[in-house]
Amino acid sequence: MDVALSPEDWSVIGLSLKVSLVAVAAMLPVAFALAWALARWRFPGKLLLDALVHLPLVVPPVVTGWLLLLLFGINGPVGAWLDRSFGITLLFRWTGAALAAAIMAMPLMVRAIRLSIETIDIRLEQAAETLGASRARTFFTISLPLALPGILAGMMLGFARSLGEFGATITFVSDVPGETRTLPIAIYAALQVPGAEDSVTRFAILSILLSLGALLLSEMLARRVGRKRVAHGL
Repeated sequence: MDVALSPEDWSVIGLSLKVSLVAVAAMLPVAFALAWALARWRFPGKLLLDALVHLPLVVPPVVTGWLLLLLFGINGPVGAWLDRSFGITLLFRWTGAALAAAIMAMPLMVRAIRLSIETIDIRLEQAAETLGASRARTFFTISLPLALPGILAGMMLGFARSLGEFGATITFVSDVPGETRTLPIAIYAALQVPGAEDSVTRFAILSILLSLGALLLSEMLARRVGRKRVAHGL
């Protein structure tokens, strides 16, 4: 097997990393807000919101891509508004691939962050406020640091999920070499070409290594933050 990577292969790897990083960065504030609301607030429709957050985990990814196409397509309500107001088009663009990856990664990110928030001892926050700390200061000095392991785990899980995203991406933005052809789509494209087994194997191995690396890094960061919390008596 030829293990040398061509310029096209490096382009696929670079695009996959860019799409995954942008997806996680864009989704992180949304995922944290959703996780905080689900963990701390009580409101009508909370059960429905929880179900909607986890919906991308259970529906076929093609359905998610189709819904994105309806919403963000040229004739979709959001897509038409973006094009008309800002000249932004997500179809057949890497930004559309990042959006699809972010939506598919959202449930894993929200779940990891929510579990971390739920383990925070509320009495610590109450004690800080009793001593005169504002809610903002309590959040940034106590709540956020204590939730950090879940945030890091959610980011790494979201990154790994984004790297493996295929169904929603190809449905929403199709396969455009150099623009939307991420690693999973490159594997699919190579499978359609007779005699391209070497390319399939290279891309598959790279996908496994990158995803495994993200998961291992997530565990290492979570443990390191956990040790620091113990050392500081948190």
